[in-house]
Amino acid sequence: MISIVLVGVMIDRPTLTFRTLKAAAFGVLLLAPEAVVHPSFQMSFAATLALVAGYQQGLPWMSQGGDTPLAAKVALWGGREIVGLVIVSLLAGTATVPYIAYHFHRISPYGVVANLLAMPIVSAWVMPVGILGLMSMPLGLDGWCWRLMGEGIEWMMRVARWVTSFPGALGRVAAFGPGPLLLCTSGLIVLCLLRTPLRFIGALMMGGAIILMIRAPQPDVLIAADGSAVALRGANGRLSMIKSGNDVFAFREWLAADADARTPKDDTLGEGIRCDATGCVGKLRDGSLVAIAKTIQAFEEDCRRAVLVVSNRDAPPACAALVIDRDVWRRSGAMALRRRGEQFEITAARPRGYDRPWARAVAPDGDALPPSRAAPQPRDATPRTDDLEPGD
Repeated sequence: MISIVLVGVMIDRPTLTFRTLKAAAFGVLLLAPEAVVHPSFQMSFAATLALVAGYQQGLPWMSQGGDTPLAAKVALWGGREIVGLVIVSLLAGTATVPYIAYHFHRISPYGVVANLLAMPIVSAWVMPVGILGLMSMPLGLDGWCWRLMGEGIEWMMRVARWVTSFPGALGRVAAFGPGPLLLCTSGLIVLCLLRTPLRFIGALMMGGAIILMIRAPQPDVLIAADGSAVALRGANGRLSMIKSGNDVFAFREWLAADADARTPKDDTLGEGIRCDATGCVGKLRDGSLVAIAKTIQAFEEDCRRAVLVVSNRDAPPACAALVIDRDVWRRSGAMALRRRGEQFEITAARPRGYDRPWARAVAPDGDALPPSRAAPQPRDATPRTDDLEPGD
Protein backbone atom coordinates (compact mmCIF):
# COMPACT_ATOMS: atom_id res chain seq x y z
CA MET A 1 0.00 0.00 0.00
CA ILE A 2 2.89 2.37 0.78
CA SER A 3 4.46 1.59 -2.59
CA ILE A 4 1.22 2.41 -4.43
CA VAL A 5 0.89 5.70 -2.52
CA LEU A 6 4.50 6.65 -3.33
CA VAL A 7 3.94 5.85 -7.01
CA GLY A 8 0.89 8.11 -6.90
CA VAL A 9 3.01 10.92 -5.47
CA MET A 10 5.65 10.43 -8.20
CA ILE A 11 3.08 10.80 -10.99
CA ASP A 12 1.39 13.71 -9.22
CA ARG A 13 -1.85 11.95 -8.37
CA PRO A 14 -3.93 12.43 -5.20
CA THR A 15 -2.95 9.85 -2.62
CA LEU A 16 -5.89 9.76 -0.18
CA THR A 17 -8.54 8.57 -2.61
CA PHE A 18 -10.74 5.56 -3.10
CA ARG A 19 -8.80 4.80 -6.29
CA THR A 20 -5.64 4.34 -4.27
CA LEU A 21 -7.44 2.01 -1.90
CA LYS A 22 -8.90 0.07 -4.84
CA ALA A 23 -5.48 -0.29 -6.46
CA ALA A 24 -3.99 -1.51 -3.18
CA ALA A 25 -6.79 -4.06 -2.72
CA PHE A 26 -6.36 -5.40 -6.26
CA GLY A 27 -2.61 -5.58 -5.74
CA VAL A 28 -2.96 -7.65 -2.57
CA LEU A 29 -5.59 -9.95 -4.08
CA LEU A 30 -3.49 -10.47 -7.19
CA LEU A 31 -0.57 -11.71 -5.10
CA ALA A 32 -2.58 -13.53 -2.40
CA PRO A 33 -6.27 -13.98 -3.31
CA GLU A 34 -6.91 -16.04 -0.15
CA ALA A 35 -6.22 -12.90 1.91
CA VAL A 36 -9.82 -11.75 1.40
CA VAL A 37 -11.02 -14.13 4.15
CA HIS A 38 -8.24 -13.22 6.58
CA PRO A 39 -8.88 -10.75 9.42
CA SER A 40 -5.76 -8.71 8.58
CA PHE A 41 -7.02 -7.90 5.08
CA GLN A 42 -10.57 -7.19 6.20
CA MET A 43 -9.58 -4.99 9.15
CA SER A 44 -6.90 -3.06 7.25
CA PHE A 45 -9.08 -2.16 4.29
CA ALA A 46 -12.16 -1.45 6.40
CA ALA A 47 -10.18 0.96 8.57
CA THR A 48 -8.57 2.63 5.55
CA LEU A 49 -11.92 2.94 3.77
CA ALA A 50 -13.41 4.66 6.81
CA LEU A 51 -10.41 7.00 7.10
CA VAL A 52 -10.46 8.02 3.44
CA ALA A 53 -14.22 8.56 3.55
CA GLY A 54 -13.94 10.54 6.77
CA TYR A 55 -11.19 12.72 5.35
CA GLN A 56 -13.06 13.45 2.14
CA GLN A 57 -16.44 14.04 3.76
CA GLY A 58 -15.70 15.47 7.18
CA LEU A 59 -12.12 16.06 8.24
CA PRO A 60 -11.03 18.90 5.89
CA TRP A 61 -12.66 21.39 8.28
CA MET A 62 -9.69 20.82 10.56
CA SER A 63 -7.30 22.43 8.10
CA GLN A 64 -9.46 25.53 7.81
CA GLY A 65 -10.62 28.31 10.05
CA GLY A 66 -7.23 29.17 11.56
CA ASP A 67 -7.69 32.93 11.03
CA THR A 68 -8.86 33.85 14.51
CA PRO A 69 -6.42 34.25 17.38
CA LEU A 70 -8.27 31.57 19.36
CA ALA A 71 -7.97 29.07 16.53
CA ALA A 72 -4.31 29.95 16.14
CA LYS A 73 -3.70 29.32 19.82
CA VAL A 74 -5.52 25.96 19.69
CA ALA A 75 -3.49 24.95 16.66
CA LEU A 76 -0.29 26.10 18.38
CA TRP A 77 -0.93 23.79 21.30
CA GLY A 78 -1.71 20.91 18.98
CA GLY A 79 -5.42 20.89 19.71
CA ARG A 80 -6.34 20.36 16.09
CA GLU A 81 -3.89 17.48 15.78
CA ILE A 82 -5.20 15.84 18.95
CA VAL A 83 -8.81 16.17 17.78
CA GLY A 84 -7.82 14.76 14.42
CA LEU A 85 -6.10 11.80 16.06
CA VAL A 86 -9.18 11.10 18.19
CA ILE A 87 -11.43 11.20 15.14
CA VAL A 88 -9.07 8.98 13.18
CA SER A 89 -8.98 6.48 16.05
CA LEU A 90 -12.77 6.48 16.32
CA LEU A 91 -13.21 5.97 12.57
CA ALA A 92 -10.68 3.17 12.28
CA GLY A 93 -11.73 1.53 15.53
CA THR A 94 -15.43 1.59 14.71
CA ALA A 95 -14.87 0.22 11.20
CA THR A 96 -12.89 -2.77 12.48
CA VAL A 97 -15.22 -3.72 15.37
CA PRO A 98 -17.38 -6.15 13.33
CA TYR A 99 -14.33 -8.04 12.06
CA ILE A 100 -12.73 -8.24 15.49
CA ALA A 101 -16.01 -9.53 16.90
CA TYR A 102 -16.39 -12.11 14.11
CA HIS A 103 -12.86 -13.51 14.14
CA PHE A 104 -11.80 -13.02 17.77
CA HIS A 105 -15.17 -12.79 19.61
CA ARG A 106 -14.16 -9.66 21.51
CA ILE A 107 -14.23 -5.88 21.36
CA SER A 108 -12.03 -3.28 23.01
CA PRO A 109 -13.85 -0.25 24.43
CA TYR A 110 -10.52 1.46 25.15
CA GLY A 111 -9.23 1.23 21.60
CA VAL A 112 -9.16 5.03 21.24
CA VAL A 113 -6.87 5.33 24.27
CA ALA A 114 -4.49 2.72 22.86
CA ASN A 115 -4.46 4.44 19.46
CA LEU A 116 -3.77 7.86 20.98
CA LEU A 117 -0.70 6.46 22.73
CA ALA A 118 0.52 4.25 19.90
CA MET A 119 -0.19 6.31 16.77
CA PRO A 120 2.49 8.97 17.39
CA ILE A 121 5.08 6.21 17.66
CA VAL A 122 3.81 4.56 14.48
CA SER A 123 3.77 7.82 12.51
CA ALA A 124 7.05 9.32 13.75
CA TRP A 125 9.08 6.18 14.39
CA VAL A 126 7.89 2.83 13.03
CA MET A 127 6.82 3.83 9.50
CA PRO A 128 9.70 6.24 8.70
CA VAL A 129 12.27 3.69 9.88
CA GLY A 130 10.50 1.00 7.86
CA ILE A 131 10.75 3.13 4.70
CA LEU A 132 14.42 3.77 5.41
CA GLY A 133 14.90 0.02 5.79
CA LEU A 134 13.35 -0.61 2.37
CA MET A 135 15.59 2.04 0.81
CA SER A 136 18.67 0.57 2.50
CA MET A 137 18.04 -3.05 1.53
CA PRO A 138 19.82 -2.87 -1.87
CA LEU A 139 22.95 -1.63 -0.05
CA GLY A 140 22.75 -4.20 2.74
CA LEU A 141 22.54 -1.45 5.37
CA ASP A 142 19.01 -2.18 6.56
CA GLY A 143 19.76 -4.18 9.74
CA TRP A 144 19.75 -1.21 12.09
CA CYS A 145 16.45 -0.01 10.62
CA TRP A 146 14.67 -3.25 11.48
CA ARG A 147 16.08 -3.19 15.01
CA LEU A 148 14.75 0.34 15.53
CA MET A 149 11.44 -0.63 13.95
CA GLY A 150 11.22 -3.60 16.30
CA GLU A 151 11.70 -1.33 19.31
CA GLY A 152 8.86 0.87 18.09
CA ILE A 153 6.60 -2.16 17.66
CA GLU A 154 7.57 -3.33 21.15
CA TRP A 155 6.36 0.06 22.44
CA MET A 156 3.04 -0.60 20.72
CA MET A 157 2.84 -4.01 22.42
CA ARG A 158 3.52 -2.48 25.84
CA VAL A 159 0.77 0.08 25.25
CA ALA A 160 -1.63 -2.72 24.23
CA ARG A 161 -0.82 -4.78 27.33
CA TRP A 162 -1.22 -1.75 29.60
CA VAL A 163 -4.60 -0.76 28.11
CA THR A 164 -5.78 -4.36 28.33
CA SER A 165 -5.18 -4.26 32.08
CA PHE A 166 -7.90 -1.59 32.51
CA PRO A 167 -11.14 -2.72 34.21
CA GLY A 168 -13.64 -3.84 31.57
CA ALA A 169 -11.06 -3.57 28.81
CA LEU A 170 -12.13 -6.86 27.24
CA GLY A 171 -15.65 -7.11 25.91
CA ARG A 172 -16.76 -10.59 24.84
CA VAL A 173 -19.02 -11.26 21.87
CA ALA A 174 -20.70 -14.58 21.12
CA ALA A 175 -20.00 -16.13 17.72
CA PHE A 176 -22.25 -15.29 14.78
CA GLY A 177 -22.38 -16.39 11.16
CA PRO A 178 -20.97 -14.69 8.06
CA GLY A 179 -24.38 -13.26 7.10
CA PRO A 180 -24.35 -10.36 9.61
CA LEU A 181 -20.71 -9.65 8.76
CA LEU A 182 -21.47 -9.42 5.04
CA LEU A 183 -24.46 -7.16 5.74
CA CYS A 184 -22.31 -4.93 7.95
CA THR A 185 -19.59 -4.80 5.29
CA SER A 186 -22.14 -3.79 2.65
CA GLY A 187 -23.45 -1.08 4.96
CA LEU A 188 -19.93 0.23 5.56
CA ILE A 189 -19.26 0.40 1.82
CA VAL A 190 -22.54 2.20 1.13
CA LEU A 191 -21.96 4.65 4.00
CA CYS A 192 -18.43 5.48 2.88
CA LEU A 193 -18.74 5.54 -0.90
CA LEU A 194 -22.03 7.37 -1.46
CA ARG A 195 -22.03 11.16 -1.17
CA THR A 196 -25.79 11.76 -1.12
CA PRO A 197 -28.12 11.30 1.86
CA LEU A 198 -28.71 7.78 0.54
CA ARG A 199 -25.45 6.83 2.24
CA PHE A 200 -27.30 6.71 5.56
CA ILE A 201 -28.97 3.54 4.28
CA GLY A 202 -25.59 2.02 5.03
CA ALA A 203 -25.96 3.01 8.67
CA LEU A 204 -29.34 1.26 8.78
CA MET A 205 -27.77 -1.84 7.25
CA MET A 206 -25.04 -1.80 9.88
CA GLY A 207 -27.65 -1.39 12.62
CA GLY A 208 -29.56 -4.38 11.27
CA ALA A 209 -26.34 -6.39 11.18
CA ILE A 210 -25.68 -5.57 14.84
CA ILE A 211 -29.14 -6.85 15.77
CA LEU A 212 -28.49 -10.07 13.86
CA MET A 213 -25.13 -10.45 15.61
CA ILE A 214 -26.71 -10.10 19.03
CA ARG A 215 -29.57 -12.47 18.22
CA ALA A 216 -27.42 -15.12 16.53
CA PRO A 217 -28.50 -18.60 17.75
CA GLN A 218 -25.91 -20.51 19.76
CA PRO A 219 -25.28 -24.26 19.39
CA ASP A 220 -26.49 -26.75 21.99
CA VAL A 221 -23.79 -29.36 21.33
CA LEU A 222 -20.20 -28.92 20.14
CA ILE A 223 -17.99 -31.82 19.08
CA ALA A 224 -14.25 -31.57 18.36
CA ALA A 225 -12.81 -32.70 15.04
CA ASP A 226 -11.47 -35.95 16.51
CA GLY A 227 -14.37 -36.53 18.91
CA SER A 228 -12.08 -36.10 21.93
CA ALA A 229 -14.00 -33.12 23.36
CA VAL A 230 -17.72 -32.47 23.70
CA ALA A 231 -19.64 -29.48 25.05
CA LEU A 232 -23.33 -29.39 26.05
CA ARG A 233 -25.48 -26.36 26.78
CA GLY A 234 -27.46 -27.08 29.93
CA ALA A 235 -30.48 -25.52 31.56
CA ASN A 236 -28.40 -22.61 32.91
CA GLY A 237 -27.48 -21.57 29.36
CA ARG A 238 -23.77 -22.21 29.85
CA LEU A 239 -21.62 -24.87 28.24
CA SER A 240 -20.53 -27.96 30.17
CA MET A 241 -17.51 -29.71 28.69
CA ILE A 242 -15.80 -33.07 28.81
CA LYS A 243 -12.62 -34.26 27.07
CA SER A 244 -10.69 -37.50 26.81
CA GLY A 245 -7.19 -36.03 26.30
CA ASN A 246 -5.06 -33.19 27.62
CA ASP A 247 -5.54 -30.77 24.73
CA VAL A 248 -7.56 -27.72 25.85
CA PHE A 249 -7.49 -25.89 22.51
CA ALA A 250 -11.12 -26.78 21.72
CA PHE A 251 -12.23 -25.67 25.19
CA ARG A 252 -10.50 -22.31 24.80
CA GLU A 253 -12.03 -21.67 21.38
CA TRP A 254 -15.51 -22.77 22.45
CA LEU A 255 -15.47 -20.53 25.52
CA ALA A 256 -14.32 -17.55 23.46
CA ALA A 257 -17.00 -18.18 20.82
CA ASP A 258 -19.62 -18.40 23.56
CA ALA A 259 -18.54 -15.10 25.19
CA ASP A 260 -17.75 -17.11 28.33
CA ALA A 261 -15.12 -15.64 30.64
CA ARG A 262 -14.19 -19.00 32.16
CA THR A 263 -10.81 -20.59 31.46
CA PRO A 264 -10.31 -24.13 30.08
CA LYS A 265 -9.18 -25.26 33.55
CA ASP A 266 -12.20 -23.86 35.39
CA ASP A 267 -13.69 -26.41 37.79
CA THR A 268 -17.24 -25.49 36.79
CA LEU A 269 -16.82 -26.71 33.19
CA GLY A 270 -17.70 -30.25 34.19
CA GLU A 271 -20.90 -29.35 36.01
CA GLY A 272 -23.97 -30.97 34.49
CA ILE A 273 -22.08 -33.98 33.09
CA ARG A 274 -21.80 -37.25 35.04
CA CYS A 275 -19.35 -39.97 34.12
CA ASP A 276 -18.37 -43.51 35.01
CA ALA A 277 -16.13 -46.13 33.42
CA THR A 278 -18.48 -46.75 30.48
CA GLY A 279 -19.31 -43.18 29.53
CA CYS A 280 -20.86 -39.83 30.44
CA VAL A 281 -24.32 -38.28 30.28
CA GLY A 282 -25.62 -34.72 30.33
CA LYS A 283 -28.87 -32.86 29.76
CA LEU A 284 -29.64 -30.14 27.25
CA ARG A 285 -31.79 -27.10 27.98
CA ASP A 286 -34.98 -28.97 27.07
CA GLY A 287 -34.08 -31.89 29.35
CA SER A 288 -33.03 -34.20 26.50
CA LEU A 289 -30.27 -36.63 27.34
CA VAL A 290 -26.94 -36.66 25.51
CA ALA A 291 -24.66 -39.66 26.03
CA ILE A 292 -20.91 -39.96 25.46
CA ALA A 293 -20.17 -43.66 25.05
CA LYS A 294 -16.66 -44.83 25.93
CA THR A 295 -17.26 -48.57 25.58
CA ILE A 296 -19.25 -50.86 23.28
CA GLN A 297 -21.39 -51.97 26.22
CA ALA A 298 -22.59 -48.39 26.77
CA PHE A 299 -24.31 -48.19 23.38
CA GLU A 300 -27.15 -50.54 24.27
CA GLU A 301 -28.55 -48.30 27.01
CA ASP A 302 -27.45 -44.99 25.49
CA CYS A 303 -29.15 -45.70 22.15
CA ARG A 304 -32.36 -46.46 24.00
CA ARG A 305 -32.45 -43.49 26.39
CA ALA A 306 -30.55 -40.62 24.74
CA VAL A 307 -31.46 -38.37 21.81
CA LEU A 308 -27.79 -38.05 20.83
CA VAL A 309 -24.87 -40.45 21.27
CA VAL A 310 -21.27 -39.29 20.77
CA SER A 311 -18.39 -41.76 20.72
CA ASN A 312 -14.81 -42.29 19.57
CA ARG A 313 -15.83 -45.81 18.60
CA ASP A 314 -17.88 -47.20 15.74
CA ALA A 315 -21.48 -47.43 16.85
CA PRO A 316 -23.68 -50.46 16.17
CA PRO A 317 -25.97 -50.00 13.13
CA ALA A 318 -29.28 -50.34 14.99
CA CYS A 319 -29.37 -47.26 17.20
CA ALA A 320 -32.55 -45.25 17.73
CA ALA A 321 -30.67 -42.08 18.67
CA LEU A 322 -28.74 -39.72 16.43
CA VAL A 323 -25.17 -41.02 16.46
CA ILE A 324 -21.92 -39.11 16.01
CA ASP A 325 -19.27 -41.83 16.01
CA ARG A 326 -15.79 -42.30 14.59
CA ASP A 327 -17.04 -42.91 11.06
CA VAL A 328 -19.01 -39.64 11.09
CA TRP A 329 -16.46 -37.21 12.48
CA ARG A 330 -13.68 -38.63 10.31
CA ARG A 331 -15.66 -37.48 7.26
CA SER A 332 -17.35 -34.40 8.67
CA GLY A 333 -14.79 -32.98 11.10
CA ALA A 334 -15.85 -30.77 13.98
CA MET A 335 -19.59 -30.21 14.37
CA ALA A 336 -22.04 -27.86 16.02
CA LEU A 337 -25.59 -29.08 16.69
CA ARG A 338 -28.61 -26.98 17.60
CA ARG A 339 -31.76 -28.54 19.01
CA ARG A 340 -34.87 -27.59 17.03
CA GLY A 341 -37.95 -29.36 18.28
CA GLU A 342 -37.26 -33.09 18.10
CA GLN A 343 -34.41 -32.75 15.60
CA PHE A 344 -30.89 -31.40 15.44
CA GLU A 345 -29.71 -28.77 13.00
CA ILE A 346 -26.16 -29.82 12.18
CA THR A 347 -23.30 -27.61 10.97
CA ALA A 348 -20.20 -29.59 10.02
CA ALA A 349 -16.71 -28.29 9.33
CA ARG A 350 -16.62 -30.41 6.17
CA PRO A 351 -20.19 -30.62 4.84
CA ARG A 352 -21.23 -32.64 1.84
CA GLY A 353 -19.35 -31.64 -1.31
CA TYR A 354 -16.68 -29.74 0.63
CA ASP A 355 -13.51 -29.97 -1.44
CA ARG A 356 -10.56 -27.73 -0.63
CA PRO A 357 -6.82 -28.32 -1.17
CA TRP A 358 -6.21 -28.02 2.57
CA ALA A 359 -8.99 -30.44 3.59
CA ARG A 360 -9.08 -34.20 3.46
CA ALA A 361 -11.16 -35.62 0.64
CA VAL A 362 -14.81 -36.32 1.31
CA ALA A 363 -16.44 -39.40 -0.12
CA PRO A 364 -18.42 -38.39 -3.24
CA ASP A 365 -21.57 -40.02 -1.95
CA GLY A 366 -20.99 -39.17 1.71
CA ASP A 367 -23.27 -36.88 3.67
CA ALA A 368 -22.23 -34.94 6.73
CA LEU A 369 -24.16 -37.61 8.60
CA PRO A 370 -25.06 -41.09 7.38
CA PRO A 371 -28.73 -41.04 6.36
CA SER A 372 -29.43 -44.18 8.36
CA ARG A 373 -28.39 -42.41 11.54
CA ALA A 374 -29.64 -38.91 10.83
CA ALA A 375 -33.28 -39.60 11.58
CA PRO A 376 -34.47 -37.91 14.79
CA GLN A 377 -35.60 -40.03 17.68
CA PRO A 378 -39.39 -40.57 17.76
CA ARG A 379 -41.33 -38.59 20.32
CA ASP A 380 -42.47 -41.65 22.23
CA ALA A 381 -38.90 -42.89 22.53
CA THR A 382 -37.72 -39.77 24.33
CA PRO A 383 -36.18 -41.01 27.56
CA ARG A 384 -37.25 -40.03 31.02
CA THR A 385 -34.30 -38.69 32.96
CA ASP A 386 -35.89 -37.95 36.31
CA ASP A 387 -34.58 -41.15 37.89
CA LEU A 388 -31.09 -41.19 36.37
CA GLU A 389 -28.28 -42.33 38.61
CA PRO A 390 -24.64 -41.22 38.17
CA GLY A 391 -23.06 -43.27 35.41
CA ASP A 392 -26.30 -44.00 33.54
